[in-house]
Amino acid sequence: MLSYDVILNAFVTLFVTVDPIGNAPLFLGLTIGMSSMDRRMVAIRGCVVALLILTLFAITGTAILDAMGITIDAFRVAGGLLLFYTAFEMIYEKRQERKEEVSKSAVKEHIASISVFPLAIPLLAGPGTISATILLSSEMSAASTEHHWMGIVTLLAVIFVLLLLTAITLMAAELLDKYIGNTGKMILTRLLGVLLAALSVQYVADGAQALFS
Repeated sequence: MLSYDVILNAFVTLFVTVDPIGNAPLFLGLTIGMSSMDRRMVAIRGCVVALLILTLFAITGTAILDAMGITIDAFRVAGGLLLFYTAFEMIYEKRQERKEEVSKSAVKEHIASISVFPLAIPLLAGPGTISATILLSSEMSAASTEHHWMGIVTLLAVIFVLLLLTAITLMAAELLDKYIGNTGKMILTRLLGVLLAALSVQYVADGAQALFS
């Protein structure tokens, strides 16, 4: 049986890497101009996709990346570059312009697209979270001396609870949107775009440093 300290450590580690509170403002910026229902759909779908990704890596570890010849650092660089493109669109309002031009069916596709990238990958289930999940999977399996699978099941339960809390946090962030007005939204979107760009550069820098060191 896993100790309370091991479970708490797993939750805290994943909470820090998923960072639901820090991602809430970014979620607002990414979904600027969307209706309340559309925002809820993006939040729920994004968390479900992130749950599936982290579940996969909790069970398989690095086997998938290894099979494709991809290191976690290369994954980090790729995620950072794609995230920078999203930040660019936020700063220059390309996302809002595109949303206003497309049809309703295309809007649905756009919602599904945002749910997967960049919300699920790399904001929620990014390289840091995947790395932490792989490490915790190994540690908790080893700590569960009686039954190897108990450690994995416990980790999956921790991931589920965390992403449920994340979905609630993202949907609650919508309340802030009602009070900031159009000018506030414009300022917030550009500010968060700059912060997202900085985060993407940090992803690339960390991955490149590890790759070439």
